[in-house]
Amino acid sequence: MIYDAVAGACLAVIVFLSFRGFNLWPIVLLGGLLYFIVRMNGGLPFQKGFTRVGRGVGTANRVTFDKIGGQKTAATELQEALDFLAHPEAVEALGIRPLKGIMLSGPPGTGKTLLAKAAATYTNSVFLSASGSEFVEMYAGVGAQRIRTLFKQAKDMAKAESKKSAIIFIDEMEVLAGYRGKHSSHLEYDQTLNQLLVEMDGLSSRDEIRTLVIGATNRIDLVDPALLRPGRFDRVVRVGLPDREGRYEILKLHTANKPLAEDVDLAAIARETFGFSGAHLESVANEAAILARRAGENKIRQAHLREAIDKVMLGEKVTRKQTEIEKHRVAVHEAGHAIVSEILRPGSVDSVTISPRSNALGYVRHSPQDDIYIQPRSEMEKDVAILVAGGVAEMEVFGESSTGSADDYDKATRTARQMVMCGMSDLGIVDIQLIPSDVIHRTITAITQGQIQRVRTLLTRHRKALEEIAAKLLEEESIPGEQIRQLASLPTVRPRSRKRSVEARP
Repeated sequence: MIYDAVAGACLAVIVFLSFRGFNLWPIVLLGGLLYFIVRMNGGLPFQKGFTRVGRGVGTANRVTFDKIGGQKTAATELQEALDFLAHPEAVEALGIRPLKGIMLSGPPGTGKTLLAKAAATYTNSVFLSASGSEFVEMYAGVGAQRIRTLFKQAKDMAKAESKKSAIIFIDEMEVLAGYRGKHSSHLEYDQTLNQLLVEMDGLSSRDEIRTLVIGATNRIDLVDPALLRPGRFDRVVRVGLPDREGRYEILKLHTANKPLAEDVDLAAIARETFGFSGAHLESVANEAAILARRAGENKIRQAHLREAIDKVMLGEKVTRKQTEIEKHRVAVHEAGHAIVSEILRPGSVDSVTISPRSNALGYVRHSPQDDIYIQPRSEMEKDVAILVAGGVAEMEVFGESSTGSADDYDKATRTARQMVMCGMSDLGIVDIQLIPSDVIHRTITAITQGQIQRVRTLLTRHRKALEEIAAKLLEEESIPGEQIRQLASLPTVRPRSRKRSVEARP
């Protein structure tokens, strides 16, 4: 290292001068202190501020919008905003003010970075990406210098590649552009954000290199409003979780290079993965291929994909030794979930298993027909009933519940609390912040206790089916929903729509 060479040279000079009679101990102590500070911080304080910031993307790695599934709305809105780079003459003819920035907001794994890369391909621009954390340092002024370097670097890259536009992508924008004034220790964060605002204000359609800034965050609520005003980040594009059609498109993209067996039904897999992001679906396709290889097969079957869903949700199967009493309790617990779910929502149960995965000793998988985003009171009450059914089943058979119901009860109380917030309780429409906590507690308890009584009545009526399904689970560990309906003598008509959920006994 260069620092070691310099230190060695300085040491030699100090030794030489000491033989000449000079008192160099103060210089030695000061030099040692400075050397320690430099090595602890990985270099000189301002050295990183003048190095290259961000990462460019080569032509071979370009992404196009047709390679991104499940985000048609976001892609369309983004393409409209990109026309000032792709078609500047047409935009100027209509007197449209070019957009300087676009903020992509959404959960992790939904494709925000891919959309930014596709934007660069769509506009034939150079693409430079950076993370918000790259601009945060303990030394004041370093972050601001890196912002200036980033914008200059983007223009230099465009000139070097003979292109007329550049796209700067900054991920984790909430780190760089959080509310000003919240950091009391120093103003480094505020200086960095101020410099970004200055650079964006300086962008113009008359620049030799037209520059667009694309930010990405999953915490838009933490971003300073000054950055989101018109004239800076003009548009906030919501990049949400894909719907069923979007999940189907994503699955097709991620299985295009994989050999699929004839029994594979991607539409069914898309229906069963409500709430999955694009990253989750990519993992499902990849895990299915791994499971096929583990089984020694040369094609991916539907069973591999369905097991991959469970693995992504709950983790790998574990070899956990359980006593017969514990296994019996788990079987009764899951049978209770399954029976109540089938009674309240006929045809909703896809499978039931007591094979342990991660922290779950068993689970019920539901298969909805459609995605559901809003629910009436009656449906939320059914959610609470299905969640408490496992613990109630244990009470019916063993006379007491167990710690395995803790997660179910937590979800049930959160659902009941949401009912109170949405005006679905006896309190009516209220501001939950103004209601005493004991009143909220009593209301939530009344909702959950009402559903516990409802479930107890249902399971008492189907006690024989509960015991038969539990015995079957002990024998086979996993049984399909169709067999559950047969054992319980319940109809097989599937509901038109239901949301997807998994009740797991930890």
